[in-house]
Amino acid sequence: MSSERLDKILSHAGYGSRKNIRRLLRTCQVCVNGQQIFDPGFSLNSDIDTISIDGQLLQIRKNVYLMMNKPQNTVSANKDGLHQTVFDLLSQEYHTLYMEENLHLAGRLDVDTEGLLLFTTDGPLIHRITSPKTHAPKSYFVRLEKNENQQRQKKIADDFAAGLEIPPEGKESGAILKPASIEWLNGKECILTISEGKFHQVKRMFLKEENQVIYLKRLTMGSLKLDENLKPGQWRELSQNEIKALTIE
Repeated sequence: MSSERLDKILSHAGYGSRKNIRRLLRTCQVCVNGQQIFDPGFSLNSDIDTISIDGQLLQIRKNVYLMMNKPQNTVSANKDGLHQTVFDLLSQEYHTLYMEENLHLAGRLDVDTEGLLLFTTDGPLIHRITSPKTHAPKSYFVRLEKNENQQRQKKIADDFAAGLEIPPEGKESGAILKPASIEWLNGKECILTISEGKFHQVKRMFLKEENQVIYLKRLTMGSLKLDENLKPGQWRELSQNEIKALTIE
């Protein structure tokens, strides 16, 4: 890992703006490898160097990874003038200057869609998950307005597997989709797995089949599965095993 400024690392760790960190260096004993440091621009390598504040060792995290069960009526954005955002649901430690600049979503969900959201400061991971070239699979629980009999279920499954063509919607152009798989739970409910994320894609797929999605919840993104213990609006940090599985995919 290349060298980083001390104030950047402390900001990342939740100690506030550079002004706050300059005050911290004046009022507290901030040490790198046991040596007290007063210069906020002091350069260090967090892979091998240690930082302590008033004798307490600071645990340095290179990146942050959070899983949320997104509730309905929340917007997948940092700010919105009309609705509560998913970032509003995070605790104060994720609203530092560093986090506001570097914590981003790996894929969004519509305002009325629930389920798995991934927040991270790991830019390369976001690119890998969201890039159309990687075809990262995403699965959704879908509830439909109309009941589909077995014959219709097979037709829809075959259409999705062949690569459905969806018409334009608003400013969004039409598209020929990549093959998708569907597991029917009953005539109105299914698990749909897709490998891309076009605008309103799941809803447009079923509209093409003359049905309407009335409830939608994302369950997985790549190897990451939504924690069933998380209620809508709740979140947690990813485990080391979850992080490792995501970053080596």
